[in-house]
Amino acid sequence: MDTITALIAGETITRGEAPIPIIDPATDTLVAELPEASGDTVDHAVAAARRSFEEGAWRTMPVEQRQAVLRRCADLIDAAVEPLADIECTNTGLPLAQIKGRSIPRAADNFRFFADYIGQATGRLYEQHPDYLTMVRREPIGVAALISPWNSPIALGSMKIASAIAFGNSCVIKPSEQAPLGISRLVEVIGAAGLPPGVVNLVNGRGHSTGDRLVRHPDVDCVAFTGGTPTGRVIMRTAGELLKPAVVELGGKSANIIFDDADFEAALDGALLGIFTNNGQQCLAGSRILVQRGIADRFVEAFVERARRIRVGDPRDPATVIGPMVSQRHRDHVLSFVPGGAAEGETLTGGRRAGEVGAYVEPTLVRVSDPDARVFQEEIFGPFAALMVFDTDEDAYCLANHSRFGLVSYVWSQSLQRIMTAQERLQAGTVWCNTPMMRELRAPFGGWKESGIGADGGLECEAHYTRAKTVSVPRRPLPLRKLGA
Repeated sequence: MDTITALIAGETITRGEAPIPIIDPATDTLVAELPEASGDTVDHAVAAARRSFEEGAWRTMPVEQRQAVLRRCADLIDAAVEPLADIECTNTGLPLAQIKGRSIPRAADNFRFFADYIGQATGRLYEQHPDYLTMVRREPIGVAALISPWNSPIALGSMKIASAIAFGNSCVIKPSEQAPLGISRLVEVIGAAGLPPGVVNLVNGRGHSTGDRLVRHPDVDCVAFTGGTPTGRVIMRTAGELLKPAVVELGGKSANIIFDDADFEAALDGALLGIFTNNGQQCLAGSRILVQRGIADRFVEAFVERARRIRVGDPRDPATVIGPMVSQRHRDHVLSFVPGGAAEGETLTGGRRAGEVGAYVEPTLVRVSDPDARVFQEEIFGPFAALMVFDTDEDAYCLANHSRFGLVSYVWSQSLQRIMTAQERLQAGTVWCNTPMMRELRAPFGGWKESGIGADGGLECEAHYTRAKTVSVPRRPLPLRKLGA
């Protein structure tokens, strides 16, 4: 498999430092060694982005033409679904059917959404002052440093690229070193859409070296990061010291509340989808399942029965629901949460490695009684849910909010009153009611507490990737004071 250290202004660079081994987590085989971008290569990428921005071919392009290029990016992604899905599956272990059915279409939708958005964006005009008209314009911020995660690289990385460049910026994206192949191929694919050289650049490497160099570069104007909370803290600290705006979407330990008046089958389906799709490796997973006591036994029995029937295996098999974890190291991390004794919880199903080859984990459910238990508080990031039983609605809200995270919450009830109370009480950036995860690109998506700062979404991305400029113009000649006359 071809190795790409960097893609800079249309040039592919394959030389670099400290090769990063890329392992197929389904087979434990080496598929590529990716040379890490050197500091000079990062500087070269940022310089290309800065030059492109200052020259202004993209920044000053009429909106209709910029929209057409973004839509061509989407069309090219659609046309490349097979090779993109194949490389993403090899690199991440995500089921091929899920990549084709969700991740690649989402990537194309990201470009189409922002093409539509910029065609409707508006400025502001203030006329209240009798002598002036004051307008507020938004201008592109410059060069964006984008750092994308490993759990859904193409879908989430494309969101960063599309939102950054839609407003006229240039960017440098660094994929996660654990799963860089899909984004590298995506940047190649959209290179044929008509983007001027240097608008989209890519560097591969580790976070503490390549990523840090990118964030600290003096010609980078803003930063967007999706990934783990510890890394997010470092990036926010660095960006803050350098006075660069940063948006960070971080970890989650999301509560999935199932009240006793819920549509039982829908809630069961939603809970399974909420924790086991994307191999369970998603920050918005409903990883804390809270069930009201009156239906708890029935729910647990049904959940366990269904979980045991979920197909774990070859991600290229259309029947597979859960593929391998992204790496053996991450598989071991997930399994480290299996309770070692009754005080830590009761394993109701799963909790073991699946298969002799590959980084597979069985779908797992652990029942706990202590809300401070490690399995109930820490992000596991795998097909692994912790379940607690609650009695009253107030108990549910207290348990749900008893977390340092606040990304999303799920609520299942057929009572409108309960739904309205829950969405007010839950401390999360997004609340999904009677539905598994969905993404409304027009609305903000971001976390509270340790789940992040800032958000994605139409207005939110516009605010991050542009600067406000206030312009005041006199309505008529002004009688100015004549100092020194």
